[in-house]
Amino acid sequence: MAVPAFDPKELTVVGEIPGNFINPDPIPVYDTPMTPKEAFISLFKGEAVWQMTGTEQAMFCPKVHPDNVARAFVVDGSGMTLGQGGGKDIFGIEWEYVEQAGGSMVRPGKPFIEDANEIADKVVWPDIDSWDWEAAARVNKEFLTANADKYIVCWIMNGWYERLISFMDFEGAIMALFDEDQQDAVKAFFEKLSDLYIKIIDKYLTYFPEIDGFCIHDDWGSQKETFFSPAVAEEMIVPYMKKVTDYIHSRGKFADLHSCGQLLKQVPNIIAAGWDSWSGQLMNDTHKIYELYGDQMVIGVTPDLYDPAEKSEEEQRRAAQEYVNKFCDPKKPSYFNYYGSSVLTRPYREEMYKQSRMNYSK
Repeated sequence: MAVPAFDPKELTVVGEIPGNFINPDPIPVYDTPMTPKEAFISLFKGEAVWQMTGTEQAMFCPKVHPDNVARAFVVDGSGMTLGQGGGKDIFGIEWEYVEQAGGSMVRPGKPFIEDANEIADKVVWPDIDSWDWEAAARVNKEFLTANADKYIVCWIMNGWYERLISFMDFEGAIMALFDEDQQDAVKAFFEKLSDLYIKIIDKYLTYFPEIDGFCIHDDWGSQKETFFSPAVAEEMIVPYMKKVTDYIHSRGKFADLHSCGQLLKQVPNIIAAGWDSWSGQLMNDTHKIYELYGDQMVIGVTPDLYDPAEKSEEEQRRAAQEYVNKFCDPKKPSYFNYYGSSVLTRPYREEMYKQSRMNYSK
């Protein structure tokens, strides 16, 4: 599909979206040549239309999935809000919402298991057929209809390594990846976990066919370094992730990884695991990552950050142009990293939209 040429009339503001805690300014909605959903899908197909900023997405984390309640991360039509929740996840592990951290965690110090070889005997696998999917479909009909023009992305909160942490605490989980006596048990668990996630994804697509893609959460690093070597990730995690991303792709959907930490060393593994996109946090040099790997995966690129109050409108527009000309190559598309949202003033947004539309339609 040829990307339509930019028409200046597109800059007509046809609506507004409320700002966020990073940038509270109202977000203008332009008279775009296609819906945000269509544009996001085009990006993943290698035909970017304008630089996506995240406003084109609608996050979907339905209450029917117990993990979302346990993690206090329900986003759906049930009326439950972020920050409400805690309690048992799908494996019966207790999570506690910590207001200061803005999220839930398993209280450390009393791990459910201390050796991965205990998993086969102690872990009770969930019966997902018992979840009330039909009621959830009814509850979310209005929510999904209201977001029909957006790219609807369904989050799965606990990935492979994070799930192991929930059973064993961080220290136990990291040791299990390295300990030869535990590695086979970990692999067997991850294999079965992938099968479970595939069944859950199938349920999602059966009852919520409006979903366009999935974002799976699995943190791999700290502020300064990855938790484990690329070789360990390649052996212990990548094959099981790939099984799930292959299934997502077989259903015509897209797969985004949400993984926090300094992960430059792990980007080849993220690509090998089949993810379509990844947005690194601010400790990552996303400019370098884009340069090295932007032709193999859609990278969320953070702009050069500054205080907008100290920049004139002309300077802000120039900064947007510089960003676009570096990172909006039609042969190597990217998207705007959410962690850079502090610079997204109206002048910056307008200039980025205009310039990216012209770049991507070349």
